Amino acid sequence: MSKKNILITGAFGFVGTNISVRLSENQDFILYALDINCNQNNKNFIGCYDWDSFGELSKVKFDTIIHLAGKAHDTKNRSLEQSYIDINVGLTEKIFDFFINTQSRKFIFFSSVKAVSDKVKGEFLTEDSEPDPQTPYGKSKRLAEKYILSKKTESFQKIYILRPCMIHGAGNKGNLNLLYNLVSKGIPWPLGSFHNKRSFLSIENLSFILEKLIENEAESDIYQVSDDEPLSTNNLIEIIACSLNKKIKIWNLSPKLVRFAAKTGDFFYLPLNSERLKKLTESYVVSNSKIKNALNLVKMPVTAYEGMKKTIEIFTSSNAEK
Repeated sequence: MSKKNILITGAFGFVGTNISVRLSENQDFILYALDINCNQNNKNFIGCYDWDSFGELSKVKFDTIIHLAGKAHDTKNRSLEQSYIDINVGLTEKIFDFFINTQSRKFIFFSSVKAVSDKVKGEFLTEDSEPDPQTPYGKSKRLAEKYILSKKTESFQKIYILRPCMIHGAGNKGNLNLLYNLVSKGIPWPLGSFHNKRSFLSIENLSFILEKLIENEAESDIYQVSDDEPLSTNNLIEIIACSLNKKIKIWNLSPKLVRFAAKTGDFFYLPLNSERLKKLTESYVVSNSKIKNALNLVKMPVTAYEGMKKTIEIFTSSNAEK
């Protein structure tokens, strides 16, 4: 197999940092980074560019471009909608226009399940669901998808629009950290009365899928990416408690009382607000059948439980070193 030059935008963010570790282990992949600032000390990349030196990219013949750069979902709802469009759509237009005017073979765009819906109607979400994003983040990702799909590409070029659910791994931020801190301090989980199921995506499974997409010739399409099994928030509390050797403490408070407290948090920017409550308690199950069929996979290499347990163990190890 010939060597493949791979450009990763947003290379030094949470996802980019993690996937570069796995992809750099493949001797046939040569990684290049594109980010706001260059991190020349990151040994996973042979070359590094910032957006001001974008024109220099034409000097390298890339086989695959993985576009991660963007503005992440703000769970505190303080970001303006235009800022999402400027970054998530603007950067996508810039890098995709570059792609279609080169001999690069594959473009992998990281969209989100939020580009489709904030609520899952029925048992699970599929790629056939009609997109109806409700958040500024979801709307911007959908607009970026539409831009990519509107452009004509060469017959040899493959376009993969990935819609991952919540990705977790080393350096993860957000609600997992909130749950971890809660359990580590011995504080009971008060939302036990909410029985939900949510799909997650371990960085191991995501890296595996990316490697397969680069190496194989799957059809250009939109693909959801998730672990095989969903987990409940109560499951997460149990995994965290077991990893910390803590007693599992789950309280079943009245859902009405909890929702009232969350609405109060909307006004006073408290840790618990309606958006965060939704993420922690609502069901959101994603089907990954399409991507597995496209790559001839029977199952993901890491189970949802194994992946989450590994992430929590990384949290524990990192906190122990502080």
